[in-house]
Amino acid sequence: MNHLKKFRSNLFIVSLLSLMFNAVVTGQETSETNLKTRIDEYVSQSVENGYSGSILVAKKGEIILSKGYGWADRLKKIPNTPSTVFNIGSVTKQFTATAILKLQEDGKLNVQDKISKYFPEAPADKKDITIHQLLTHTSGVSPGTGGFRYDKASKETFLSDFFAAELMYSPGSKHTYANANYILLSAIIEQVSQQDYETFLRESFWTPLQMHHTGYKGIYFDSEKLAHGYYFHYTDGEWRDWGTTQKYLPYNEDHWYSIGKGDIYSTVEDLYKWHLALEKNVVLRVETKKLMEEAHVPENESKSSFYGYGWAIFNSQNNSKIVAHNGSNGIYFADFLRFVEDDMVVIALSNIILNQQSESVAWELAKIVMDSGYRPKTIPKNKYELVFDFIRSNNPENVNQLPQFIEAKTGTPINDKALLNRIGFKQVSENKDTAWGISLLKLNASLFPDDGNLWDSLGEGYYLINDKDNAIKSFTKAIELRPETNCYWCENSAQRLEKLKNE
Repeated sequence: MNHLKKFRSNLFIVSLLSLMFNAVVTGQETSETNLKTRIDEYVSQSVENGYSGSILVAKKGEIILSKGYGWADRLKKIPNTPSTVFNIGSVTKQFTATAILKLQEDGKLNVQDKISKYFPEAPADKKDITIHQLLTHTSGVSPGTGGFRYDKASKETFLSDFFAAELMYSPGSKHTYANANYILLSAIIEQVSQQDYETFLRESFWTPLQMHHTGYKGIYFDSEKLAHGYYFHYTDGEWRDWGTTQKYLPYNEDHWYSIGKGDIYSTVEDLYKWHLALEKNVVLRVETKKLMEEAHVPENESKSSFYGYGWAIFNSQNNSKIVAHNGSNGIYFADFLRFVEDDMVVIALSNIILNQQSESVAWELAKIVMDSGYRPKTIPKNKYELVFDFIRSNNPENVNQLPQFIEAKTGTPINDKALLNRIGFKQVSENKDTAWGISLLKLNASLFPDDGNLWDSLGEGYYLINDKDNAIKSFTKAIELRPETNCYWCENSAQRLEKLKNE
């Protein structure tokens, strides 16, 4: 599954939140204890609904709170702590960008170099792409370039994919976030440094900074410090243990759809060390760090956020600068916010994704620090889990009460057409609870009556339980609602209708 679109949209959403911030503290905290308590209460109450992770909040060089919440390993009852190791997703990109800039400082490359300097085999449409364009996602490469992150692929396989891919537009003309840019940067790092990607980062940055729990594939610590990822299995209605990233990225050279753009692991403690090193210009020279944190290109038409080198750049309401990036592999979620002019940093790493609210924890923590009167709402349960909570305590006849139940628990209505469709169809197709399955599919079609795909799903549900009359009605409705183009359910509805009418 490609989660890129979802997570970039989340970055745009939180950028809008940042515009709402008032970077001037509205009132001094009565005590440091009060601030710690407000932060701790917000996260602790959210843990009751499933939130799990580690956070660190610091201002003016002083750590306000560094703490773990929930479980790193539910089975073994190992709690999350500030030393727990998480997959940090695309927060990885800042390390890749820093490596490139370090090589530039050492005189071994220049960000204005064309990739044909390193890859003479680059085709005509790509030979003039520059390292700068890779860093800023302005190469024109599609987000779909390359394969799934945990599929096996050699460096040669990835390079072949990259050079064969059709560009979306001329290099340098537009920003489109694409992981392949940073994978190619990793190949450049390896070629120029004559070291593998992880070794270069470890020797150049992590070991000197004593970031002993940060890496890519190599593990040099107790594996019980690794947080297991968890996801909700909507077929069976339960949380499942995904395991750790290392299960999917064994220590070999066969994962070039992963490298450079994501899947580095770290802790809130190590990332704070990294932040301090950046602020003190230990990692890069002043002028180089400025280049990394420059707002090079707008990320969207509204220009509410920009992209630097491995960082997104925002402005708060009073125009103080925010340098940030989030990331996820679909299981873990990471957010790293540096309010560079307010001398504040917020880091939130999680091994579970509940909803949009659980992905905005870092921004909520920042608002708590900046506004002594702010009280964020507790993160609600995952909506899929809430549907099963309702099912387990109600009969199918009460299905019409479900939307009100969901809105009361989450503060938002059912606005995802896939929510009930997925659960309902699985209940029917896998013969788990067909009465509830049909009830959910009927409710979903009533909530979104103009979506032919949902009527097709309802028709399929009826078809599977041999309810011929209702299947015909539903499939007929699906065909009536077909769009002019790309009707991906029409063939199924038409074939089912023909078969049912001929029986």
